[in-house]
Amino acid sequence: MEVLERRTAESVEYAEAAESGEAADAAASWRAFPAAQQPDWPDPAALRDVTGRLATAPPLVGADECDDLRGRMAAVARGEAILLQGGDCAETFAQVTADSVRRKLRTLLQMAVVLTHATALPVVKVGRMAGQYAKPRSSPLERQGDVALPSYRGDAVNGLEFTAASRRPDPARLRTMYEASADTLGLVRSLARGGFAGLSQVHAWNRGFVASSQAGQRYEALADEIGRSLAFMHACGVDTSELGTAEFFVSHEGLLLEYEAALTRTDPRTGRTWAGSGHLLWIGERTRELDGAHVEFFSRVDNPIAVKLGPRAAADDVLKLIDRLDPHREPGRLTFVVRAGADRVRDVLPVLVEKVGAEGAQVCWVSDPMHGNTTTAPSGHKTRRFETVLEEVRGFVEVHRELGTHPGGIHVELTGDDVTECVGGGNALLAADLPARYETACDPRLNHTQSLDLAFLLAEMYRDR
Repeated sequence: MEVLERRTAESVEYAEAAESGEAADAAASWRAFPAAQQPDWPDPAALRDVTGRLATAPPLVGADECDDLRGRMAAVARGEAILLQGGDCAETFAQVTADSVRRKLRTLLQMAVVLTHATALPVVKVGRMAGQYAKPRSSPLERQGDVALPSYRGDAVNGLEFTAASRRPDPARLRTMYEASADTLGLVRSLARGGFAGLSQVHAWNRGFVASSQAGQRYEALADEIGRSLAFMHACGVDTSELGTAEFFVSHEGLLLEYEAALTRTDPRTGRTWAGSGHLLWIGERTRELDGAHVEFFSRVDNPIAVKLGPRAAADDVLKLIDRLDPHREPGRLTFVVRAGADRVRDVLPVLVEKVGAEGAQVCWVSDPMHGNTTTAPSGHKTRRFETVLEEVRGFVEVHRELGTHPGGIHVELTGDDVTECVGGGNALLAADLPARYETACDPRLNHTQSLDLAFLLAEMYRDR
């Protein structure tokens, strides 16, 4: 679908607003700062042409939706809600199919029902979807034998195939990313607002999972409780029609600043500026330098934003990030996603939480148990052990329990497919099984069964608090 060719009155209005005031500042001020992890685009004229078209295209998300999410994230910061954020490590254009999107959404909805019942709190559902097409890399080059080519930076930049033509950064891919994101977002909205997201149906899916999982007996009691709760509501004549829909938001790492700047818009009603590429965007561990272009850019937009914090995150730097990104200390504005590793989280997290709390900042604390726990299997595949992922989540929850603070939720790389990328879990995937369906374009993801295992086990942790 040629989304960029649509020229509606709305897109003209947004384009005019983007050329003035705050949007112009946000779209341009970052250029005066060092920008890490940006592709070396070989054709600047082609890049300007694509970003110029994007600057006049309708935004993918609206300001009202971003404000709604800020409100939901404020509840997370206050301890009144839980964040569930998940999806592919790196989306690919080939995966933009109805079945693929449906399976990911189904997995997240199933996880959310379990967490909602266990915590008695609303679950804010956010997908790593409709924009997660770019990835930072530890090296600009990949070597195979005597050949060195640009590293694969995600479908938004270049191709996975190890050839010179495929690995050449191509600005036309930014246009494809916009169109793929629009298609994904349209399908997500349709499914979330339709009968697909019905609570009774999602519970039926979970009952099927419990029946087929090797660890199902452990989860059966919680599944039965959910079933009895639904039966009680029906018996009382409760109108459950509103439970047939789900509120769902999308997110991605705001890595490619040319793309993000082109989709920056000003709301003509309020004068506020927002990144129109997604509801929630995050700054990665490799791009959170205080004097860097990413922090500068995201300091000027009003979306809810997140920052990834690795095991070497210093408390003073975290406080400075708050000053830059959340100077007014507004709950819901800023989330810290901690990716310390299972062996470090109990040492790293307490200092950060205590220092931030002492400053009076009400941020959301979220666990990313994936990125600090990547290993290499004997077969050469990058993988993660489910039990290690679970241990980091457990450490995250325990630290907050000891400090009397709120463990705000999880941010995980997952898929709704039965891939073989992470080992362990209720069905005991082995390292020898990895080659069977190792399909990720970048890092290993939890499969559908492992994702639901994690949701049930996390529900037990929250109940034990």
